[in-house]
Amino acid sequence: MRVVPEFRARPQDLVITLLGAYLPARDQAVWSGGLVRLLGELGFSTAAARMALTRLVGRDLLSRVRDGRRIHYRVTPRCAALLREGDERIFALGRTPRRAEDWTVLWHALPDERRTERGRLARRLRFLGFGNVQDATWIAAHDREREVAALLGELDIAAYAGLLVGRPAGSLDFAGLARRAWDFDDLAARYRGFVETFGPYADTAARRIDERDAFLLRTQLAHVFRAFPFLDPELPADVMTPPEHRGTAVALFHRLFAGLRAPAQRHFDAAVA
Repeated sequence: MRVVPEFRARPQDLVITLLGAYLPARDQAVWSGGLVRLLGELGFSTAAARMALTRLVGRDLLSRVRDGRRIHYRVTPRCAALLREGDERIFALGRTPRRAEDWTVLWHALPDERRTERGRLARRLRFLGFGNVQDATWIAAHDREREVAALLGELDIAAYAGLLVGRPAGSLDFAGLARRAWDFDDLAARYRGFVETFGPYADTAARRIDERDAFLLRTQLAHVFRAFPFLDPELPADVMTPPEHRGTAVALFHRLFAGLRAPAQRHFDAAVA
């Protein structure tokens, strides 16, 4: 079987995908050499793989654990929290119709010396379904007060931000504002591309498949799909119709991700033990 071609990813991001997909026990330590080998199978050099692991340690997402002459890695509490948050968004995406609910508006005035926090805030807001209306103003079609308040506290920037939860005025065309915050044409194209790329493998899980190929395909599937929570705000139907191909893409992801689980997990476990 030929695995999905033209797979592009940053090695740091791919390590997070691996840990999220194959490490249900978040406190489990995994051998560094095994992670390097798996990243090699996914197209990265040994140097690039080791540099990615080092940088993840520097970002407080991994910690090193020495066992004799071997180095193992374990996810940090911060990384474990991000993986839990990721699971909630990834596996809930597109599963149930969104009902009209309160929206969240965030605005901030971060000083120039807090550029690092600004970047981290933007990445986390997009993962929570926020769109950027204009500089330093974000909206989400959900009540995200709890998550955003926790995020502002974690980044120590609450003093520079304002937060509002409420319903949009029905007298105005809110869909027009939403189109400024999110690129729905690009989103539909990405869902279509996902279906075209992985659709030919829809029946793969029902056949006997080499464990390495199962690992490569499932990892690529998970890594590509995990981008959608950053892109899809899941707006209520009364504001915007769901993106074309989303339903097909979601069903395809869950079918393959579950169907390939056993052989892919065996390949991962054999490498990092």
